[in-house]
Amino acid sequence: MEELQISNNAVKFIVIIIGLTSQTQLPQDFHQAMLTEILPFSFELDTIAIAGASLWSLALYLGFSPVREWVILQLNRWFNFAERSLYTSQSEFEKTRKARESQNAFYASVFSILPFLVIGGLLNWGVEISLGSSWAISMGILACMGCGVYELGRRDGESSGK
Repeated sequence: MEELQISNNAVKFIVIIIGLTSQTQLPQDFHQAMLTEILPFSFELDTIAIAGASLWSLALYLGFSPVREWVILQLNRWFNFAERSLYTSQSEFEKTRKARESQNAFYASVFSILPFLVIGGLLNWGVEISLGSSWAISMGILACMGCGVYELGRRDGESSGK
């Protein structure tokens, strides 16, 4: 019976908390007011342009996988070279080599997205200028699907050819 009493109290507490939070309403411009209090300037983000550029960059990232691999390899080489110049002792450099190379491979993979984002933004801008913003999203979705199917076929052909 004592466990039942504790669970009833817990349920009462949860009901009280839910009742209190449902009665408090946030103002409509709450998030915008928070942003203007933090930053001394205001700006607007075009969500349609961000979505379109992201779709186009994903399509390019999928469709041009040999270029993606080349960019990752070049960034990884550059990160390893740049980090080597930070060490004066060869023994200290060799101690942590494996961990640093793994970390640099991760950073190279993350930063390899940037060229595709830039080119995707330019493609999205071109489609928006020529066809309109709704077409930019539609063309981005079609490009993602087409490049995804191409990548699946390329990988299947690559695996069956060996």
